[in-house]
Amino acid sequence: MSRRGGADPAHSAVDLRSRALDLTELMDDPDCDPRVLARTFRRFALVNALVSGWRSAWRTHIVPALPVDGRARVLDLGCGGGDLARAVVRWAASDGFDVEVVGVDPDPRAIDAASRRAPRGVTFRQQSSGELVAAGERFDVVVSNHVLHHLGDDERAGFLADSAALATSRSVHSDIRRSRSAYGAYALASPLVSAGTFVRVDGLRSIRRSFTLDELRDALPGGWRAERVAPHRVLAVRDA
Repeated sequence: MSRRGGADPAHSAVDLRSRALDLTELMDDPDCDPRVLARTFRRFALVNALVSGWRSAWRTHIVPALPVDGRARVLDLGCGGGDLARAVVRWAASDGFDVEVVGVDPDPRAIDAASRRAPRGVTFRQQSSGELVAAGERFDVVVSNHVLHHLGDDERAGFLADSAALATSRSVHSDIRRSRSAYGAYALASPLVSAGTFVRVDGLRSIRRSFTLDELRDALPGGWRAERVAPHRVLAVRDA
């Protein structure tokens, strides 16, 4: 299907039995409309706040991995528009932690969007995970949101290896869990927030490209575990 294609078919007609690896997202097109892309980054901040489940993951998976003195470095790989990085700093401050968050993304358009709102404690860089490893960087916790389903097998293996090398305590990578209920719920709700953006089309394509729990478990290398969390989420977790 073309990157410039229109809306995806109605959810009743979509085959969700396997990952739709032929689909690409409109915002991944280097020639997509930059104004629509900028609006999409801003709108995904709202969408992720509603559906990503990261507030719970912060309490259950990140806080227990932070140093006992409360001072930590957290890396957000593939940070996109930066909403997760900003949220982690906000949650850390409210819970009494002194956390520095670095958000990296190889796409300059994402870093431009993220850097428009960089609160104290957050730094955004145009870098890849491999470049961070080569530079000898280390972080207490490494996270990502909605990155795994974008990656091919070799890319995913490299991404996870880099994450393991960069994290001194834990890596937590969150993504969508593919299911008919997830697709149907997003198809019904997304028009409320998608006007003038790629949010609806790209969100539906993301679900179709995403993993079930068993698929993610099979795709992870040794030392990693797959966890199912609600609603409609999977985590790839590795303890250093």
